[in-house]
Amino acid sequence: MRTSTREVLLGRAILIFVMLITLIPFVTLFVTALHAPGTYPNGLSLPEEFHWDNFVIAFQSANMAKMLTSSVLIELGVVPISLLIATLAGFALGHLEVPFRRTLFVVFVLGLTLPFEGIIVPLYYQVRDYGFLNTQWAIILPLIGLFMPFAVMWMRAHFVNMPQDLTEAAKVDGASTWQLFWRVHVPLSRPAIASLAILLFLWTWNQFLLAIVLVDDPTKRTMAGALGAFQGQWGTDIPLLCAGSLLILTPVLIVFLVFQRQFVAALLQGAVKG
Repeated sequence: MRTSTREVLLGRAILIFVMLITLIPFVTLFVTALHAPGTYPNGLSLPEEFHWDNFVIAFQSANMAKMLTSSVLIELGVVPISLLIATLAGFALGHLEVPFRRTLFVVFVLGLTLPFEGIIVPLYYQVRDYGFLNTQWAIILPLIGLFMPFAVMWMRAHFVNMPQDLTEAAKVDGASTWQLFWRVHVPLSRPAIASLAILLFLWTWNQFLLAIVLVDDPTKRTMAGALGAFQGQWGTDIPLLCAGSLLILTPVLIVFLVFQRQFVAALLQGAVKG
């Protein structure tokens, strides 16, 4: 059934409306950040003078250079390791006949129901006993474990839909299980792996609770966790607080805009059949 012009225009109008609603908080933050420090802006009112130096002041006052370095180190510790483990486990559970795979599947599904808030107290004592408190490892290691249920389920859902003909053809050609995984399935799984990497990056970057509870030094937290210390210092200075929030949000927006095609491709993979 062909879509009429009126339906197309209505769909575009709805999308534009939703986009405008989504942009309003960012526009409000940006306009507020341009007001004079120490003032209390009223809504979306434009300042008489644009204070672009608020971003510089916020960056220097919050010591964001060290926060950025810490966030990058945490990302490098969480994302690659999580991707490797999740891809291997997802391939095994979704494409291989491994023992107890149904039981393991149920265990990972139950892991999806485990909230961070429900385990933060025992996790604190466990991290303390290992001597990792107030270090980046206190964030990296728990996040790898907490991300595993979703990451494994994400990759399993991809490998389950992979055609068995490819596997049988590769085995006829003498491919081992590792060659089947690395040379056949991983190249075909790039959209799923890329989209999972984006999600893990965003979740790690925005991790707040673990960073606040397990790390006292703001310069060793994630950027979102460091925002708590920045808010405590500049909580009454609304323009500087908005400027700092935008600086923290900017890397996330850049990553999503750059890799949005891979993310959408992974979400649509398997939904449309040729």
